[in-house]
Amino acid sequence: MCGIIGYIGHREATDVLIDGLKRLEYRGYDSAGIAVLNGRGIEMERAEGKLAALQAKIKKSKPHGKIGIGHTRWATHGVPSERNAHPHRVGDVVVVHNGIIENHAELRKQLIKKGCQFRSETDTEIFCHLIHSELKKTDDVGKSIQKALEKVRGSYSLVVLYGKEPGKLYLAKLGSPLVVGLGKKENLVASDIPALLSYTRNVVPLEDGELALLTKNSFKILNGNGKSLSKRVNHITWTPLMAEKGGFKHFMLKEIYEQPRVVEETLMGRIQPDSGRLILEGVNKLFGKKGFPFKQIAIIACGTSWHAGLVGKYWIEKLARVPVSVNLASEFRYADPMIGRDTLVIPISQSGETADTLAATHLAKSKKAKVLAICNVLGSSLARTSDATLYTHAGPEIGVASTKAFVAQLTVLYLITLELAKRQGKLSKEALITQLTEIRKIPQHLTKLLKSAAHIKEIAESLVNASHFLFIARGPHFPVALEGALKLKEISYVHAEGFAAGELKHGPIALIDEGVPVVALVPKNETYEKILSNIEEVKARGAHVIAIGDATDRDLSEKVDDFIAIPKTDYLLTPLLYAVPLQLFAYYIADHKGTDVDQPRNLAKSVTVE
Repeated sequence: MCGIIGYIGHREATDVLIDGLKRLEYRGYDSAGIAVLNGRGIEMERAEGKLAALQAKIKKSKPHGKIGIGHTRWATHGVPSERNAHPHRVGDVVVVHNGIIENHAELRKQLIKKGCQFRSETDTEIFCHLIHSELKKTDDVGKSIQKALEKVRGSYSLVVLYGKEPGKLYLAKLGSPLVVGLGKKENLVASDIPALLSYTRNVVPLEDGELALLTKNSFKILNGNGKSLSKRVNHITWTPLMAEKGGFKHFMLKEIYEQPRVVEETLMGRIQPDSGRLILEGVNKLFGKKGFPFKQIAIIACGTSWHAGLVGKYWIEKLARVPVSVNLASEFRYADPMIGRDTLVIPISQSGETADTLAATHLAKSKKAKVLAICNVLGSSLARTSDATLYTHAGPEIGVASTKAFVAQLTVLYLITLELAKRQGKLSKEALITQLTEIRKIPQHLTKLLKSAAHIKEIAESLVNASHFLFIARGPHFPVALEGALKLKEISYVHAEGFAAGELKHGPIALIDEGVPVVALVPKNETYEKILSNIEEVKARGAHVIAIGDATDRDLSEKVDDFIAIPKTDYLLTPLLYAVPLQLFAYYIADHKGTDVDQPRNLAKSVTVE
């Protein structure tokens, strides 16, 4: 949720910290702050609200120094306010923290009894007091941090600045992401890679239970027992420009338009349509020498990734004929799922740091299931936990409302479907060649589809005053309808619901009144006539129907109020195309309303706490 940045080197730390925090704004936050260490001691500035408020304070009195830490906070314990903003300080101990201390109330009582005075309502301040108390017994900061961590239950990514050691930053991680960035005569730490890209593309992600010490010329990573570890340095191919708006009004719109390239890069090197070859890195080791060892597949995800998983279920069961369950990670982790060695678990997470998905994945591993992750971030916690990972190659997604990550996840799920169907003997080589040939055409179909943006904008703006929307579809397009409704809710704050069209008569049709917009996804397949009947039902009750369908479907276009045409492709692949006009539709309504499209209220990009 929150954002962390730390710097030590030859630059003005304040400039680096503010730049890093700007690049972490997409994670969602309600306050921000920095602390810089110099010859006069520790200088701190904090402010409630957006970064502009913090920058205004810094402009009046800029902290100077070559080492510092910064944070954007999304409130969990304590209301959004300046006193609850990070960094927190006790004596010479300054801390920024992502995560949740589950036993904070108990620890707070103990510390108050010992005479500690709290200045905030946060759980994070407990770390300051615990470390400060331990430093009264020893001058070893690392050991003091370890002792403090032993008393804490919960999750954390922690960066500690100690006023008496002006050349060091101390780090610790458990359950929340933390990445070290390695530069020349400077080193950094951040909760996410985009904050580092202006300074380095060489990164080392910390694992759970690890601690680290940064100086401007070195880094050392230790395990929980204090043993020094050798870590591989990852080179990130993203450039700083990939995290900029590129001339678009919002990151979300830029990312919608990046989808043809994203699909192309996600397919690159993985398919050879002419020979009918699929090359999915790391997947072979999941199957061993036992043919097809899996009796079931369990997909686990949250939010948009869950919708992608629902589409994947339809594809896998249709082509590979393996039973699939799609589970909300937040429910799965507290259930007692019937999985084991004969289960392939597929967790899906854009960031690879989603707390519920990670916990559900650990549960699956404990039950001896094999785990094949779908993720966008190299070296993320999910990737490191899983037996194999297929990366989506979407690049950094800055807009909180996911767009290109969803389409990239669908692309990878379809490749997994083809791989499973091939291994099951359910897909001939000729059929596989046909499918690979069709999916290779998706980028050009998406490019063509994006040319209808002006038409979609016109439709969206004509309905901007509607108070609620319904989205209906059948088959693999039903999850896409759910995703369309979610996008509209997320960024425009308009009530929207997605329904399986066949369920309308079982209750939702009561919501239809004169002028209510109903968005219908109408591909030509075996349920085509059924959904036409659903459209007639809602029209008879006064609904304003926006249909998305085959570009050649003149009958449909004449039956509805507004029509959005989709390029012709294989029916199974159409969810990849139908998602895009729904993203644009939500974007144009939100933009017309003037909402904060890239950072919707109350939302964060990566949900790294429960």
